[in-house]
Amino acid sequence: MQPAFAAAFSILALTCATQLHAQPATAPAPAGLPGLTTADAIDPTTRCAIARFRSCDIEAAVARGLFETGLTPVFPEHASCREIDEGYAISYTSKRDREQYHGGIDMPAPWGTPMIAAAAGTVVAKYKGEASYRGIEITLRHAPEDTGIPLWIYTQYAHCAELPALEVGQRVHMGQPLCPTGNTGITRSNKRGHRRPAIHFAVFYSTSDQYADIRDRIVPADGHWMDPIALYRKSATADSATMKALPASEKPVPIPVMFDDGEPHPADTKLIWPYTCSKK
Repeated sequence: MQPAFAAAFSILALTCATQLHAQPATAPAPAGLPGLTTADAIDPTTRCAIARFRSCDIEAAVARGLFETGLTPVFPEHASCREIDEGYAISYTSKRDREQYHGGIDMPAPWGTPMIAAAAGTVVAKYKGEASYRGIEITLRHAPEDTGIPLWIYTQYAHCAELPALEVGQRVHMGQPLCPTGNTGITRSNKRGHRRPAIHFAVFYSTSDQYADIRDRIVPADGHWMDPIALYRKSATADSATMKALPASEKPVPIPVMFDDGEPHPADTKLIWPYTCSKK
């Protein structure tokens, strides 16, 4: 990490701190990680839908919610926040060698800008991503009491500049810095360093507390994709079909945030945007 953004990451940390068909090996789930199960305990349809291995049909992911919903973020009037430049489930087919859709939202940010935890949760994975489009990433698991939503929710933060220092199994608080923004991850030509620095923020959910770590992917049992903007509706009804069917008046979603000084808005929120915002 370059010294300039290493220092920026450290300062904000102090401020905020007050790959289906391959046969997975059968092995006992590691101790000390509640909900973690074996790969073969996850049904093949879910493995394909969430992990999107090369042997999988994209329709499995679409059936589990990987399609555009039309939701848009609305930030507080007195907040200046990082905006989305590549939306949820837009076509990435031209960027890939097969039909594919964007499994999250991207927001560009300067090198080293800390990605922060969107809610309190537990680190369930971190990957170097040396052969991944997402590059270095970290995934958090949020119990219903962490978010106030009666679902088990997983948030993924990718394109980190370096591997997070946090350990799997470690608890984090809302707004805790996770990793500095970078541009890690391969491109279609398998080259690195050709994208702008940005966060790739993705959300998955399930009514089950079970999940597996399958070939550097977290796959919730009976998991579904969630438009990350739907997370901020704070509702158990988050499926993409329902979100897409909402009337136009309900498509804009108010976004709770954390300011650069660590102040959350609203004060009692359990969810925030994955970057801090500045006050106008």
